[in-house]
Amino acid sequence: MKWKIGNVKIDNQVVLAPMAGICDSAFRRIAKSMGCGLLSTEMVSDKAIMYENTRTQEMLYMTDCERPISQQIFGAEAKSFKIAAQYICKNMKPDIIDINVGCPVPKVAERSKAGSALLKNPQKIGEIVEAVVDAVNVPVTAKIRSGWDSTCINALEVSAIIEDAGASAITVHPRTREQRYGEKADWSIIKEVKDSLSIPVIGNGDIFTCYDAKRMIDETDCDAIMLGRGVIGNPWLIRQCIDYLDNEIEPEKVSLDEKIEMIKKHAELLSEIRPEKVAMHKMRTHTAYYLKGQWRSAEIKPRIFKMNAKEELFALLDEYVELVK
Repeated sequence: MKWKIGNVKIDNQVVLAPMAGICDSAFRRIAKSMGCGLLSTEMVSDKAIMYENTRTQEMLYMTDCERPISQQIFGAEAKSFKIAAQYICKNMKPDIIDINVGCPVPKVAERSKAGSALLKNPQKIGEIVEAVVDAVNVPVTAKIRSGWDSTCINALEVSAIIEDAGASAITVHPRTREQRYGEKADWSIIKEVKDSLSIPVIGNGDIFTCYDAKRMIDETDCDAIMLGRGVIGNPWLIRQCIDYLDNEIEPEKVSLDEKIEMIKKHAELLSEIRPEKVAMHKMRTHTAYYLKGQWRSAEIKPRIFKMNAKEELFALLDEYVELVK
């Protein structure tokens, strides 16, 4: 099913979550190859953009084949958000700017007073969204959690403020900051937000199968679903969700050969955008996720976490295939 965020056309109801340390251009291109309707970048700091931090500049890299793509920014002040959003739109030209109002990690929520910490100050969220909307010529969205903690469940209030400030869509992760990822997501909050807004609502949280995706849409009436942790090591979930949502096609088991081929493809793509040693250090974790639950994968896992070169990784994978034949 096709839908829109502002004037941005999106071909299906599957959106990639903006996962820190995961959603670089290499991973996004894999997600795109699986048909993902809308890609999201890793979040970047507004202050780091202002000060032209080298590492942050590298994180902004994107290619035209990844469109439509949403660039997520985190911060705590409307002025710095505005400057960062204008810089990104001028230099990277994303299709959408997304404002992080949900990150729970201490260095963002506590040290920087950003991400989910903003939920404690709804008025400031409105000021930030309005400032960014006025500053750029692309749709602006926001990703929120249900609240700061059990005493502050304010997703309805916050989402109304975000819509009134001019946002074109909102993503709801129905856990509090206090819950992090430890308790079951309360999808009823997504439905409450959807029922109260006129802009599109994207549901996020606890989608690990295509059946979860269909159930979330049926239960909440959300316009699209956002896949996060479920696609790490399993990008096939994207295609499975699209096929099931659009045509009720049942998922097929992913073979070991497909997983090995995908690991090698992922390593090649990462090597294009990062120095080999840096790329292979990232591939250690990715490879462990791809092979999670595979027979005898624990036997090569310690060696995977010591490898530093692409040829070394490929040799380990070939050795593993021979091991399990």
